[in-house]
Amino acid sequence: MVEKKLVVDHLKIDYKGLFSMQDFYRTLDSFFKEKGWDKRETRNSEFVSPEGKYVEMEIEPFKKITDYAKLVIRINIIIKNLKEVVVEKQKHKMKMNQGDVQVIIDGFLITDYENRWEGKPEYVFIRALFDKFVYKRYNSEFERTLVNEVEELTTTLKSFLNLYRF
Repeated sequence: MVEKKLVVDHLKIDYKGLFSMQDFYRTLDSFFKEKGWDKRETRNSEFVSPEGKYVEMEIEPFKKITDYAKLVIRINIIIKNLKEVVVEKQKHKMKMNQGDVQVIIDGFLITDYENRWEGKPEYVFIRALFDKFVYKRYNSEFERTLVNEVEELTTTLKSFLNLYRF
């Protein structure tokens, strides 16, 4: 049975103001490509209202560490009151977006994601022993790696959003 351990729980980034939606996507994509993560977009919805657009996305980048363990980061992005505005900066007009951005990040360590240890009751028992005594050191190293990656992602997104504070 797949075991999913929550390592990073609801790390939040809140921002209100100007930003570029295109560059926001590009920053996320380039971060995960540089780090060797694969990305899957599980949800993307957009609603238009008189106040602006409401955008909700869920992205799940994953990285297979071994045949037994993989790291997954779940990123929920909620953007409220998204509007396109024209900003003049250094005598140049630029199209920007304005809105309230909330990013919620969760990190998971998933073991036995291919269900190789579920065939017989003996395998389940052996897996429990291996998890407790052999893989314990490796799993804690994988968890540290995941925490470091999430912290670096958070720093990257915060610095990106702070670029647009005038």
